[in-house]
Amino acid sequence: MTHGIRTDTQTPFPGGGRDWRDTATRCALLPLRIFLGVTFIYAGLDKLTDSAFMSESGAGSIGDTMRSVRDSAAIPQLVDLALENPVGFGYVIAIGELAVGIGAFLGLLTRLAAFGGALISLSLWLTVSWASDPYYYGNDLPYLMAWTPLMLAGASVFSVDAAIRARRGQRADDYR
Repeated sequence: MTHGIRTDTQTPFPGGGRDWRDTATRCALLPLRIFLGVTFIYAGLDKLTDSAFMSESGAGSIGDTMRSVRDSAAIPQLVDLALENPVGFGYVIAIGELAVGIGAFLGLLTRLAAFGGALISLSLWLTVSWASDPYYYGNDLPYLMAWTPLMLAGASVFSVDAAIRARRGQRADDYR
């Protein structure tokens, strides 16, 4: 008698298809990828279309936000760097979030997009969210952790990356 070991060699579906465990495993990161993609696309577009945010000073501006977190940031030098040109920094963050979101959502250069998302989340955690007490009230640390599985695994299904891999595999088979 065996315990915990599957001994049958037949799949439960006619035609030899994959079972639900294989499908669930392959699709496990898809909801996370969609969530992060949509969230970062929204964040980037929200910043780009908010004239108050893209200002050097004033209520809700990137400049005032950076000045208000400067003394409580883990790395105030990052904030000082952003304060040299707050509007330019705002555009870099917004365009970065948009690019990362599109890459994650489409599964295009997913590991690179996830790395970019992790860098954005890390920089925001070390500056804007650092003063959150307790630390888990800040939202940037969970985003940083959420990007990690996508950096490691990439996008295995329903992605441009998977389509490119499949196409390359077909080409390699054509030359054999």
